[in-house]
Amino acid sequence: MVIAPDSFKGSISAADAARALAEGWSEVEHGAEFVLRPMADGGEGTVAAFEAAVDGAQRHSLFVDGPAGVPIESSWLWLPPTPDAPRGTGVVDLASTSGIELLDELRPWDADTTGFGQAIAAALDAGVSRLVLGIGSSASTDGGIGLLTALGARFLDTDGSPVASGAAGLCAVAAVDRVGLWGAPDARVLTDVTNPLTGERGAAAIFGPQKGLTDPEDIRTVDAALARLANLLGLDPQIPGTGAAGGAGAALVAWGATLTPGAGAVAELIGLAEAIADADVVITGEGSFDGQSGDGKVPSFVAQLAADAGVPVMLVAGRITPDADTGAFAASASLTDLAGSAEAAQTEAERWLRAAGAALAIR
Repeated sequence: MVIAPDSFKGSISAADAARALAEGWSEVEHGAEFVLRPMADGGEGTVAAFEAAVDGAQRHSLFVDGPAGVPIESSWLWLPPTPDAPRGTGVVDLASTSGIELLDELRPWDADTTGFGQAIAAALDAGVSRLVLGIGSSASTDGGIGLLTALGARFLDTDGSPVASGAAGLCAVAAVDRVGLWGAPDARVLTDVTNPLTGERGAAAIFGPQKGLTDPEDIRTVDAALARLANLLGLDPQIPGTGAAGGAGAALVAWGATLTPGAGAVAELIGLAEAIADADVVITGEGSFDGQSGDGKVPSFVAQLAADAGVPVMLVAGRITPDADTGAFAASASLTDLAGSAEAAQTEAERWLRAAGAALAIR
């Protein structure tokens, strides 16, 4: 059996969720054998997913400037050498360095991506051949100027002085100095977002409100600043995915990185398809399975891999909304239904994941 869930955001990591599901199933089927392949799509849990699945992975701790500008402890992950990455691969996720879950309160104007850039710089300084960068769960709409600053770029105002951090600084950018910018290695950026940088579906309009940009005039101001930044970077602001992570996707493309669907890239690097091919059943899941979960999210991606291999797949989610399409799954379990409330499911996620595993084993 292959167990390949995403993290249950804010409740439990993908690796711990996979273990809990296996424990629950084994309470019913004592001789069951499990292959745990915790998944991610570029957001929370990306580093942990690789660490759990790749033999020889090494986590390197470091302190970075968090999204509020306060030092926080984070890490990046080194993966062993491969033929196409002879000095190893560095895995860094934005969620654990500049993510929204790291904030006590939303900071729409000064939260930034500096910490993410500092972790990337640490991986480069260690000499990795390749980078895998997850950019989900961003706290800011800074257009990625924080991360590029950490990599050596300078963003200047009309007086030639460095701008402030965050969206406030973004709105003051008049020139970009790339002389000191670190050269980009082979860098793959994992994201499940296809939004462009600007416009009605852009970073400010769609994701700004989640990060505290709620006034329509403020959104228009930041959107215009993102458009100016794209022009200064020589980037088409309508490239799909450049609006990811408050415009960090655009900054990374301008740096030389390649955007790629997150779930597919993670699955490839952890050998998920090969594991599923040898399985008799697959379990996947995420925190909330809803009407948008079919658009590149982990459960839908895993379900397609299972269908391609002719293996039945089951779903576990913190909640399953009425508009969700569960037709691809042989069975499903909602932690909210098992626990009796969303609060109980979130507070004791491990307990109810074990219960879900046992419930699915009986079906």
